[in-house]
Amino acid sequence: MSDLKPLLNVDNLRVRFPSRDGFTEAVRGVSFTVGREKLGIVGESGSGKSMTGRAILRLVPPPGEVTADRIEFDGTDLRTASERRMRGIRGRGISMVMQDPKFSLNPVMTVGHQIAEAYQVHTKASRSDARRRTLEMLEAVRIRDPERVFGLYPHEVSGGMGQRIMIAMMLIPDPALLIADEPTSALDVTVQMQVLAIMDELCGGRGMGLIFISHDLNLVASFCDRILIMYAGRVVETCRADELRSAKHPYTRGLLDSLPRLDETRAELPVLTRDPAWATAGDPKGGAT
Repeated sequence: MSDLKPLLNVDNLRVRFPSRDGFTEAVRGVSFTVGREKLGIVGESGSGKSMTGRAILRLVPPPGEVTADRIEFDGTDLRTASERRMRGIRGRGISMVMQDPKFSLNPVMTVGHQIAEAYQVHTKASRSDARRRTLEMLEAVRIRDPERVFGLYPHEVSGGMGQRIMIAMMLIPDPALLIADEPTSALDVTVQMQVLAIMDELCGGRGMGLIFISHDLNLVASFCDRILIMYAGRVVETCRADELRSAKHPYTRGLLDSLPRLDETRAELPVLTRDPAWATAGDPKGGAT
């Protein structure tokens, strides 16, 4: 964790949904802190990574239920904050980049107006100031010809450009913390690196905190400072990114061993064998190491 005071404290976070047999828990006792650093949350599909990010911002729709002993952002208790207060925090305090810009951008508004709107909502800036700031933000995420792109609709931009536009929209209110939910999953490798470089440059230059949600261990290890490994809604291991190769938990070891490597030849990749105890092991708050 960063030496500075944490921006976000999460303690015993739980998310559950009603089912025929009672309730299904998607997140079970997750606890962590985030400072002005890059924290990676890694796990396979269904491990609870994205639901954790949504629950922090109270974006879990009914009938989902969210409970926690503590969700505190910069001194504000997000569990009890009014919806009006939460609208001020979403964007201005904590922004979230969703996975696919095609489903996150409004198809009937130009991308420029959407970014400008995000700025005006939080700053009450004039239309001309919002346009100027939007063009600056488009240039900051390395989009060529910002004037032209300002007037385009979401279906007129590529996947890589759409993701840059989403990053611009989420960063224009100048948040203290950015949650990026698999922002590069639909992009090719070259564009992935470009998007990560942009996020790294902007977050580092602004002194922001970052929660980077991904299923790509290698990507997170090369980009983040710390890593949380999630399995079945729990945090099974926490480590520094540069110590990932020395991880101890069998689930983490299994994920690492399943990765193909260019420097060795194997007859076949090993298959991860899951132990039912992984879903229940650890302390009552899910902070197993």
